[in-house]
Amino acid sequence: MGRYILRRLIISIPTLLGISLIIFLILALAPGDPMSQFAANPEVPAEVRERVRASLGLDEPIPVRYVKWLWAMLHGDLGFSFSSRTPVLGLILQRLPQTLWVLGTANIVGILIAIPIGVISAVKRYSLFDHVSTTVAFLGFSVPSFFTGLVLILIFAVQLRWLPFIYDSTVVVTDVPSFIAQVRQTIMPVVVIAFFLGATMMRYVRAEMLENIPQDYVRTARAKGLDEGQVVFRHVLRNSLIPVITLVALSIPHIFTGAVITEQIFSVPGIGHLLILSIQNADTPVVMAITFIFALLVVLFNLVADVLYAFADPRVRYG
Repeated sequence: MGRYILRRLIISIPTLLGISLIIFLILALAPGDPMSQFAANPEVPAEVRERVRASLGLDEPIPVRYVKWLWAMLHGDLGFSFSSRTPVLGLILQRLPQTLWVLGTANIVGILIAIPIGVISAVKRYSLFDHVSTTVAFLGFSVPSFFTGLVLILIFAVQLRWLPFIYDSTVVVTDVPSFIAQVRQTIMPVVVIAFFLGATMMRYVRAEMLENIPQDYVRTARAKGLDEGQVVFRHVLRNSLIPVITLVALSIPHIFTGAVITEQIFSVPGIGHLLILSIQNADTPVVMAITFIFALLVVLFNLVADVLYAFADPRVRYG
C-alpha cells in the first residue's frame, strides 16, 4: 500500500504541473485584466499605467510569469491580490471556515440520509417507499442547485419568514441564541448541497444493493442463520460501498465548485463567493489559486478513494 501511494503521488506531479500550466495560460490570455479600468479612463497618463502594470508583474513575458508563479506557489506563496493588495493565502484562509462549515455539514447530512434510504429502497423494491424515494432522488439529481436555492428562499425566507435571507458572517457562537442563529442561517445552503449529494448517492446505493442482493454469498449468509439485519448491513452493504466511496471522494471537489453557486445565492462569504468576486474584479492571482486548489482536491481525493477501496473490500490489493 505504501509503495502504491508513493507511486500515485509521483504520477500526480506531472498531472498537477500540466493543470497549473493550463490554468495559468487560460487566465493570462483571457481578455480583461486589472489595467482595463485604467484603459477606460483617458485621464490616466500612460506612464502611470505602465508603472502599475510593472508593479503587478504584468509587463513580463507569460513564460517568465508562469515560472515565477509556480516557484512561489511551491514555497507556499500564492501571490498578492490585485484588488486588496493582500496575500492570496490569507484571503483563502479567511473564507475557508465558512465554506468548510457549510460543506462539512452538508456532506454529513447527505451521507446520513442517503445511505439508509438507499438500503431501505433496495430491500423494499417497488414499494411505495421505493417509488417516492427514487422520485425525490431523481428531482434532486436533475434540478439545478440555483433553482433549489431560489425555491427555498421564496418559501422559507420570503413567504414564511422562518429563515434568514442573507448569511450573516458576523455571527459568533458564544451562547445558545447565537448558536441557534448560526444554525438557522446555515439550513438552506446545507439543504441545497445535501439534497444534490444525497440524491446522487442514494441512487448509487440502491443500484449496488440490488446488484448484490441476488448473489450467492447472500443466500449462503441467510442459510447460515444470520438475521436479515446482519445480512443487509454486514454483507450486502459492505460489498456495495466501493462505488459509494468513489462517489463521495469525487463529489467533495465537485461540491466545492458547486458551492460557488450556492454561496453566491445565499451570500455565504466562503471560497466560492471569493472566486466570483475575483472573476468580476479580474483578480487573476486569486482566481488561479482557487482554481488550482480545486484541481488539487480532485487529484488528492482520487487517491483517497483508491486507498479506501482496500478497507471496504479486503479482496482489493495493490502491488
